[in-house]
Amino acid sequence: MTDPAPETPAGLVSAWHRLAGAAVLLDGFHALKHAVRFGAEVRVALTADRAGALALAEELAEDVRDTLAELLTEVPRETYAALVPRPHPTAVAALAVRPSRAGNLGKLARTPRTAPVVVLDNPRNLGNAGAVIRLAAGFGATGVVTTGTLDPWHPTVVRGGAGLHFATAVERLTVDELPPGPVFALDPEGTDIRSLKLPDDALLAFGSERSGLSAELRARADHLVALPMRPQVSSYNLATSVAMTLYHWSATGGAPHAL
Repeated sequence: MTDPAPETPAGLVSAWHRLAGAAVLLDGFHALKHAVRFGAEVRVALTADRAGALALAEELAEDVRDTLAELLTEVPRETYAALVPRPHPTAVAALAVRPSRAGNLGKLARTPRTAPVVVLDNPRNLGNAGAVIRLAAGFGATGVVTTGTLDPWHPTVVRGGAGLHFATAVERLTVDELPPGPVFALDPEGTDIRSLKLPDDALLAFGSERSGLSAELRARADHLVALPMRPQVSSYNLATSVAMTLYHWSATGGAPHAL
């Protein structure tokens, strides 16, 4: 299947610069693919290799291939490279509308909730946050909430999440603003997770990579939960801890892909 390459619209670069401040940067083919698949409103999409991008779509994303063909405009490689901070190997980039805070809060607060909310308490690493959002989307979690200063919609987080922010609710809140539900906070001194069944409406809270749970989040916790770990091993990577916890939820009666 082939499509005639659309003409580059006049003012594409100026439109990109006009939108870039408030829009979500979708960096690479897979980020755009996932965003389109989960209903993102894409304002502009460009590529330095349209034929290559559509070949990837035919191989990996046939369900959105025609939509991508309509969205993608080919530009010279130097134009593409000048518009993105770190050019992606697939030479694809797009700008999409960020979901509204009100919409995300509504999804996070809905009851009954059929899948947990992941809470990252003062996370520090942008890549870790992106990996967690990708995991949460895969398991069908209701959403991912961060506390503290890290912006969960930072371009590096979106890149790490492969555009799957649009498959779940992602928002930054204070501990006081957390949605309702029992808080199961991961802590080495907690109850072994293998002895517990995590409810679908749980908030699964994970502390900072550097300092663990904040005093504020610990005070809000209803249960402290520990992952099994060999003695003398210091800790797991944040994304690994989230994956183990979500897997335990799904394996003990949770409903993955509940969304």
